Amino acid sequence: MRLWSVASDMAAKTPPERNRYVDFLRAVSILVVVIGHWLIATAWYVDGNLTPGHLLKSHPQTQWLTWLFQVMPIFFIVGGYSNAVSLESAERKGVGYAGWLVARLHRLISPLLVLMVAWGVIALVMTLMDVRPTVIQFTSQAALIPTWFLAIYTMLVILAPWAYRLWRRFGFASFFFFIAMAVVTDLAFFVADMRWLGWTNYFWVWLAVHQLGFAWRDGRMGGAVTGLAIGAAGFAVLYSLIHWGPYPLAMVGSPDEGLSNTLPPKATLLALGLFQFGLLISLESPMRRALNGLRLWTATVLINSMIMTVYLWHITVMVLIGSVMYFFGGFGFGLEPGTPDWWLTRPVWVGVLIVFLVPLALALSPLERRSRPADAKTPAAGFQIVGAVMMCLGIALLAMWGFGGGPKPGLDVAAFVLVIVGAVTSGLLSFRKSR
Repeated sequence: MRLWSVASDMAAKTPPERNRYVDFLRAVSILVVVIGHWLIATAWYVDGNLTPGHLLKSHPQTQWLTWLFQVMPIFFIVGGYSNAVSLESAERKGVGYAGWLVARLHRLISPLLVLMVAWGVIALVMTLMDVRPTVIQFTSQAALIPTWFLAIYTMLVILAPWAYRLWRRFGFASFFFFIAMAVVTDLAFFVADMRWLGWTNYFWVWLAVHQLGFAWRDGRMGGAVTGLAIGAAGFAVLYSLIHWGPYPLAMVGSPDEGLSNTLPPKATLLALGLFQFGLLISLESPMRRALNGLRLWTATVLINSMIMTVYLWHITVMVLIGSVMYFFGGFGFGLEPGTPDWWLTRPVWVGVLIVFLVPLALALSPLERRSRPADAKTPAAGFQIVGAVMMCLGIALLAMWGFGGGPKPGLDVAAFVLVIVGAVTSGLLSFRKSR
């Protein structure tokens, strides 16, 4: 009740010019991702053996659900909108790139470092307890899956001022440029079999989606009719790419052997983003009126105050709860995934995870709300960029391998060290007072 009261006070003080729908979409998109992860990760305990699985692989008929649950394009659009607002504010206040960047990185990196260090410690303890290396690798890799998103989003934050300048100068031409680069990359991927080039779509695809946030901020996305037209066009393109093209149906993970819409990203995610965003834009006016109500807006403020913590720790909570259930004889894992009885128990499963996630989020969320001291030294932009790139590389490798994984022994430790050294290099772990 005290938290609700604090959130209510903050909500009541919200400036009238703030687009509350942006904050609402940020909260909802992350919550959808959390629920989606909790649903697609399956486990079945039979004859004393626990068999982990992936719902999209074991039951391909569920893959169409990813068109609803893959909402990362929405988060990147919201990120573009928020970055535009932040850059405009920095420009008015005369804050340079280094000052702007350190504030944005601090908000992203602080809660992330806690998760990485926590799993480093957990992996070490498991090793000292002679836990099988495959178990350490599997559990840590699963728990660190959410960090891939922050790795690429951090890189987009570094590039945001440059991307915003492109938007101001060229408008939608900058958006179509990134789309063209993504399409060319896909052509090279499928036609010329240049698979390595596909990884550049982590930039082209998400930069294009990010530009839509700038367009929204400038009021150039139109109203309900335009939104519905954009959504319909996005759906038509997405359906065509999958029905007549080489793309798989699922918008999440790699359920199809050797081919994925996300690893690396494909042009299908652009079409999906337009489809989803067009529909959401068509609802903006009624939703903004609804968010003028204090209750709904207070709930949005409260969720957003801990949303990054919820996102980062939701799979860790699932792994820990699942481990406890396994040690209690596979309790709760006796139903075959995908069966009617299994689906009927999913609300209970999600409810249990929420019960354990909320207290953890309340305990750790102050880290994402803590601002840098006003008199803290601002690191040079070059050090921030180099350090952030090191962190992103280390984070991406650990999300791919987990602790104990990787093609060579010790590479997981090297990746972890890279994260810590990157944090120090960027100056985010140093709060020395300026002279």
